Amino acid sequence: MAEPLLDVRHLSCRFKLPRRMTLQALDDVSFQLRRGEVFGLVGESGSGKSTLARCLMNLCRPSAGEIVYKGVNIWDPRAFRANRKMLQTTRQIIFQNSTSSLNQRMKVADIIAEPMAIHGITPPRGSHRAEAAFQLHYVGLDASYLEKYPPELSGGMQQRVAIARALSMEPEFLVADEPVSSLDVSIQAQILNLFRHLQEEHGFTFLFIAHDLAVVRYLCDRVAVLYRGKLVELAPTGELFANPRHPYTQALLSSIPLPDPRRERARKPLKFDSFPQAGTLREVSLGHLVLTEDC
Repeated sequence: MAEPLLDVRHLSCRFKLPRRMTLQALDDVSFQLRRGEVFGLVGESGSGKSTLARCLMNLCRPSAGEIVYKGVNIWDPRAFRANRKMLQTTRQIIFQNSTSSLNQRMKVADIIAEPMAIHGITPPRGSHRAEAAFQLHYVGLDASYLEKYPPELSGGMQQRVAIARALSMEPEFLVADEPVSSLDVSIQAQILNLFRHLQEEHGFTFLFIAHDLAVVRYLCDRVAVLYRGKLVELAPTGELFANPRHPYTQALLSSIPLPDPRRERARKPLKFDSFPQAGTLREVSLGHLVLTEDC
């Protein structure tokens, strides 16, 4: 089997709180991402999804464990220094809030070109402006937006600019941290279709973080479920939705709204309010892993 693009090994992350308290954001999380796949990460707010994304991008230091990207342990200082340019150019992240992730005082052309300028990359199309115009066109905006500032754009347009900025580096690994949760439903559909088209066109490995299970079902090849920092289930998307095995996953799927008003009123979501017990991820069927209690 080919070496995975990303290998997360027993990752834990704790934050210090006042009065000598700590918050366990991630607890012994392990999984692998294959090259070219769309990997979904789901869980309720506070489950550790964004913390995991930030650890993968060297934005948040884990307390324990390893993250190996293209054979490089990204949290080993010596390995990171030796591979700095590769790590900073082949990995990109799209944040949930495009308004805060874009410099409101920079023109769109400069926002898209900034990563290339920082890393001294010669634009494939000859100039930074030409490259910015190409990337804008690729995400469905014309060149007239190059001279605009983010406050002049709608939320969906700003998210497209953020996507164009990330794609300008032609990344091998792209992280999208709930990129459509703050957008209107119609705009969400446009952005999701754009993501699917871009992934098919570029073939990059894509970690898609969301709490909307319908979105994940539409976009992802495999899905991992986080609960209070613990990975409780991981399976191919079709298998997870057809045969959820962990009680938390079952409760999560039972909360998906139904389009039929009568069925929606009669729906009774399952409840799950217990902490995950200590256990091990075990394969219950091909590619389907579930956190089970140690005997």
